[in-house]
Amino acid sequence: MAALASNPQMLTRQAHSNKKEQVWRKESLNLEKKCGFFVKVYNYEKLGRSQMDKDWRLKAFWANVSRPETVEMEPINDVDELDAVLSRAKQLSQPIIIEWMASWCRKCIYLKPKLEKLAAEYDNKTKFYYVDVNKVPQTLVKRGNISKMPTIQLWKEDEMKEEVIGGHKGWLVIEEVRELINKFI
Repeated sequence: MAALASNPQMLTRQAHSNKKEQVWRKESLNLEKKCGFFVKVYNYEKLGRSQMDKDWRLKAFWANVSRPETVEMEPINDVDELDAVLSRAKQLSQPIIIEWMASWCRKCIYLKPKLEKLAAEYDNKTKFYYVDVNKVPQTLVKRGNISKMPTIQLWKEDEMKEEVIGGHKGWLVIEEVRELINKFI
């Protein structure tokens, strides 16, 4: 069996049991819907021949990509935006996650892409937002009662329910946030 698959076109070799005859075919793959590779062996008899032919095919397949891998967190820039987000979440009876961060905070910057991946897992169940405390009015920071960064808070029904202060390992913070979400969904 041989296959060349550096592009959406693929060469497949049809091998027969007498090993003298080889047929190469160029096949076009639909790479939009599936992901990965598999090998399938087809056994069939040609008309007028008694020997069994084998057709080996290496095909690419792509999994369902309708679900995003990451969801970009939306910024909250002032108290009015926070109120609008909270009222929208209350109408949908969904919790929201807010990461309170600063552009100079390394842990905050490190956690943001991890939280965006987590947001993809809970895409229809909760929304994720971030607040850069250096770019917003201090009334917003006081409303969140922020003392350390990064602070990740879960809000539901217009009030903060629980928080995680993320000064430790990133994967532990993400697991704690995941537990918070599962608790309030």
